Amino acid sequence: MNQRTFKSLGLLGALALCNVAPLAAHAEETAFRPPAVPLVACDPYFSVWSQSDNLTEAMTTHWTGKQHRLAALVRVDGRAGRLMGAGPESIDALKQTSVKVLPTRTIYTFAGHGVNVTLTFTTPALPDDLLLLSRPTTYVNCEVSSADGKPHDVEFYFDAGGELATDRLDQQVAGATELVANAVAIRLGSTSQRVLNRSGDDIRIDWGYLYVAADKRTSPKTAFGKAEDLREAFNRDGAVALKGQAPTFPVNADQVVAAVAMTLGKVDTSPVSRYALIAYDDLYSIEFMNHKLRPYWRKDGWNAGDLIEAAVNEHDALERRCADFDAELLNDVRQAGGDAYADIAALAFRQCFAAGKFVADDNGQPLQFSKENHSNGCLATSDVFYPMAPQFLLFGPTLTKSFITPFMK
Repeated sequence: MNQRTFKSLGLLGALALCNVAPLAAHAEETAFRPPAVPLVACDPYFSVWSQSDNLTEAMTTHWTGKQHRLAALVRVDGRAGRLMGAGPESIDALKQTSVKVLPTRTIYTFAGHGVNVTLTFTTPALPDDLLLLSRPTTYVNCEVSSADGKPHDVEFYFDAGGELATDRLDQQVAGATELVANAVAIRLGSTSQRVLNRSGDDIRIDWGYLYVAADKRTSPKTAFGKAEDLREAFNRDGAVALKGQAPTFPVNADQVVAAVAMTLGKVDTSPVSRYALIAYDDLYSIEFMNHKLRPYWRKDGWNAGDLIEAAVNEHDALERRCADFDAELLNDVRQAGGDAYADIAALAFRQCFAAGKFVADDNGQPLQFSKENHSNGCLATSDVFYPMAPQFLLFGPTLTKSFITPFMK
């Protein structure tokens, strides 16, 4: 690949993440710490980040800074430990030992309770496959191995807050089960479902549906409820505490989470892994020239069930493809500018694709709309796509055309 292009990509990263500079100097003594760590980085509405040094120190947020809770727990020999999420304090946080941001993955490691844990957030944003790139899905992979040489009984829990499907915490949501051939899935969405009713700054989506799912072969359990209640129940009783229970809907968004839990069985020094899937179906993504446009992944008639089924079917293959892509891209970038340059380029890659939405026009052709941060809610503006251009140019003419066309029209 062209080194000049990589230098442009690095400039993009420097511009987009200029507030990294004070931390970069410190990175010579400690591991590089980005200003915010991408967890779910799919598009401007489905965009969850960690702004704390440790994943258990604070609630995760939407990129606008508003509360968008994600939580993860691991239960070892009947005792739970927090991997993600600030509470409840009655459950100890496992010690975080590292965090690394890569082009398609964010990898955290933890130690405690006699085990080592790797929590990997994989958003398969592979630019050579536009349908895949447009999918609003992220895998939350939990890999556990024994640290003390002894076997341990291990279980994994994940939840996502109702506010991921609303603009405000006091908006009402309702939950339901989604029937998927190869997965157990539940969903949350606002009761109003006013599709494409908002524009402007500091807003979040309040139409469409948030999905939490897991591979049916792992016998996952699901439930809706208050975050603290479900997490403490998991600590006390394990995955079986999730029995399909739910509050009387509708409820305020901040009063409910969608949770999934599963067992890993007896774990020794050989790693064992499970994963949860988080996805969002916005139904319609953009109104452009008085036309409501579908997300690009829906262009051939897919619905949320198809999205989840494909994600589960392709999990193992996509994890391998993402690992290979990350290694290849970062190797090229390091050759052009070294390790610090690679750190910035990985963040720039995540930020660029999370800043836009791929939709299908009336002919099924891809369009990509990038969103400005707190600037009149504008989309597809030259001052955004100009610094993004090196990344799109690097990965081919189809990507480049997709984000230039809306501006030219």
